[in-house]
Amino acid sequence: MARKDIVGRTGEQIAADHLEAAGYRIIDRNWRCRTGELDIVAERDGTVVFVEVKTRSGTGYGHPLESITVQKLARLRRLAAAWCADNGPVASIRLDAIAVVTAPGQTLVEHVEQVA
Repeated sequence: MARKDIVGRTGEQIAADHLEAAGYRIIDRNWRCRTGELDIVAERDGTVVFVEVKTRSGTGYGHPLESITVQKLARLRRLAAAWCADNGPVASIRLDAIAVVTAPGQTLVEHVEQVA
C-alpha cells in the first residue's frame, strides 16, 4: 500500500473515532458506487451525516480543507443522493468535512459541520 493510502486510511480511522466520541454512530465507511466513494456515513439525532475526510501529514501543502473544491462538494452531494437511494428514505441529511493533520508527536482533528 502506498504511503498516501496509509495516511488516508489512518486519517479516516481517526475521524471515525472522533465522530464516535462525539456521539455519532458510524453507518458506513468507504461506500462505493459508480460516481465515487463516501469516506464516512454517520448518524446522530436522526440526521444522516456524509463526511469527507482529508488527511495530511503536515501543512506544507496547505490545510487539508483547502482541497475541498466546489466540484468535490457537488460530487459529495451526488454520492449522498446515491447512498440515500440505495439505503431507503432519510429524513434529514448533512454534509460535513473532517481535516486530520498528523504531525510528528501530535494529531489535530477539525470537524466542520454543514460544508454544503
